[in-house]
Amino acid sequence: MRLLDENDLGTGYTRKPERPFGGDDVTVLGCPALDELGADAASGSAGGLDFPRCAKASFAHSSGAEVTEELYSNAVGKLSDGTGRIFDAMTGCPAYQVLAGSTPIDITTQEIPAPRLGDERRSHLLTFFSGGAETVVKQTAIRDGSVLLIVSGSPALVDRHLDTALAKATATG
Repeated sequence: MRLLDENDLGTGYTRKPERPFGGDDVTVLGCPALDELGADAASGSAGGLDFPRCAKASFAHSSGAEVTEELYSNAVGKLSDGTGRIFDAMTGCPAYQVLAGSTPIDITTQEIPAPRLGDERRSHLLTFFSGGAETVVKQTAIRDGSVLLIVSGSPALVDRHLDTALAKATATG
């Protein structure tokens, strides 16, 4: 398996149950480009794009932090174009709102430098505000050949596990 598992992450991690891609009853307000791409893109997932061979794993850490890994495979051009559309739309709308059912979630995005890994890389911070709570999520996408890796979650956990995730995702054999 090319996804991270508890052994790769270390002590204190528990795999979270799989949730299907896609949001039920989700509306994007204030960012037409993201609204066109759909709810998955608005929350930072490439799940809304038509990439075959998709796999996803999410983990909770005993500290309360989380990290999620998504893997996609497709032709290089399709991966580059699709990832670029999502990241460009998100950073092109530095502030927007998502309605999940009747719950408003204010989201801000900020492009940040990505680590020099793979053939292409993009990274940003998303800040989610809802019900008086604020959550900061780092998301880094690395394309290496025909594999796209997206790691998102607590900024410290993304930084800690990105190299291992990429090595495992691109391993041959």
